[in-house]
Amino acid sequence: MNPARIVEALLFASDAPLTAADMARADEALDEDQVEAAIQELRAEYDREARAFQIFDIAGGYQILTRPEYAPYLERFATIPQSGRLSAAALEALAIIAYRQPIGRAEVEEIRGVASSGVLRTLQDRGLIDIVGRGDGLGRPLLYGTTSRFLEHFGFRSLADLPRPDELPVVLGARDQASAGGAETPREGAEAAAAGAAATNEPTTAGG
Repeated sequence: MNPARIVEALLFASDAPLTAADMARADEALDEDQVEAAIQELRAEYDREARAFQIFDIAGGYQILTRPEYAPYLERFATIPQSGRLSAAALEALAIIAYRQPIGRAEVEEIRGVASSGVLRTLQDRGLIDIVGRGDGLGRPLLYGTTSRFLEHFGFRSLADLPRPDELPVVLGARDQASAGGAETPREGAEAAAAGAAATNEPTTAGG
């Protein structure tokens, strides 16, 4: 059996990203190098034939997704699963967590300037953030961090794909921003980070 067709079948059937090691377990004759070569072969084939989908690097693995330019057409059909858009408040809080993790609710609220427990609960329900530990302060507050679902949702391979922290004022805390003499408020900085995250393409799954 052609390794490329095996890899294609696995990626098409999976609703989550697969690593080369995952796919190599599908057949005793496959190894990770063959899987990687098959992925490159498939990508070239999809580009050559101008397919509406491509293999993307997502959350440390690979996934077949519809190309972003076709998203407006897919959004018109209720039968096609949608990734679900986040509210401005949720995106703002998520951007803060992504750049400052691990971070507690109090610090998120200090940066945003508003209560955030409901937004954090929504992000947890969506699987985009989770509790990753406890802080050392009074009451050992819960600390939040992003999940692999966060990477999948925004099409990031890893957190290294986020816009550079030094380009986004949200990486500074409220007191840090003031002492640095920055013109932007903490909330404006958070919105800048949210805009950076929102600018990332969110392709729609084509297979599965």
